[in-house]
Amino acid sequence: MERFLVFVHLSLAIILLGCQQNVRSQAQLVSPESPAAANDSITLGRQTAITRAVETATPAIVSVNVIELQQIRYRDPIADFFQDPFFRQFLSERQSRIIERRVQNLGSGFVISPDGYIVTNQHVAGNASKVTVSLTDGQTLDAELIGADKATDLALLKISPDRPLDYLRFSESPEPIVGEWAIALGNPFGLFEAAAPSVTVGVVSATKRDLGSKDGRIYHDMIQTDAAINRGNSGGPLINALGEVIGVNAAIYSESGGSVGLGFAVPAARAQRIISELRETGRVDRSYYTGISFVAVTAQIAEALDLEDTRGILIADVDSGSPAEEAGLLPYDLIVGLQGESISNHDDYVARIFDFRPGDVITYHVLRDNRKVQLSLQIGRREG
Repeated sequence: MERFLVFVHLSLAIILLGCQQNVRSQAQLVSPESPAAANDSITLGRQTAITRAVETATPAIVSVNVIELQQIRYRDPIADFFQDPFFRQFLSERQSRIIERRVQNLGSGFVISPDGYIVTNQHVAGNASKVTVSLTDGQTLDAELIGADKATDLALLKISPDRPLDYLRFSESPEPIVGEWAIALGNPFGLFEAAAPSVTVGVVSATKRDLGSKDGRIYHDMIQTDAAINRGNSGGPLINALGEVIGVNAAIYSESGGSVGLGFAVPAARAQRIISELRETGRVDRSYYTGISFVAVTAQIAEALDLEDTRGILIADVDSGSPAEEAGLLPYDLIVGLQGESISNHDDYVARIFDFRPGDVITYHVLRDNRKVQLSLQIGRREG
């Protein structure tokens, strides 16, 4: 009996000891981690593809400060009270005169080479008398306007830095993916010059958006984004989650002047070609010649030619010996496409052909007697 009691007591002791060790091990498992380890874990969780892209791009963003000298005609208000011919003979020189006005303009840009080439908008710097550029490290440097292209709203600047600069690369993809992240960087409204840029994030809402022309600028095949673009951060880059430039922020659609989620950027592929030309020659060569005269397709013309609608542009005449004649284009051909892209009206045609240069061969898609015809035309050069 005693042996049995001893055995029971020993068994209970072993069981109790095991339970205590299990409790201790569980306690160790649920013990809180150190504050430093918790902070590191949270920091890692906050880092995303967007934050990494912004960190990479930020040093290459610049603020652009422009002084523009405008000449405007000023009419002396006093002259209105002296319209009598007797007085006008003494006041003729005062009635109106040209005065010079200094206008300050602010925008953004981004570095595209370590030696200081910078991309911005033509409407920011294209008519500048003096340009200064502020880097994110606080340096402010004078910039030279290498060239500007009003049609695409792009301009190229050059600074002379004392060190190689961080710079951005253009995306090599033909066009961005609708729905992918789009990150706009710049200095909205010129609020924080020589500081880290402001960042707005959205998605690529659409591609190939046509806004028509405004003040000689042709906004076609644009990237649409809901990343906020405002006055001041135009000229800055629109980048993807890899930190690559997919567009140059250029325009917004807004009745109030502020962002309403309809921003537009010049696609990277077009920007690269224009910037390359500006860098080589300081201008974009659009002295092309086709030898075609057009008329708009009205409802009356469409009815007379038995057309389904008014889309396209009608060839009214073809110059003798011109590239158009050599290509086989004829009067009354209806141009409905160019290089695979549809043409709805004259503005469409101008926007499409602006992407080409003298010497380029392009395909015209025309309707001739209700038959579809494709013809190749080599663009000529207009002399003078």
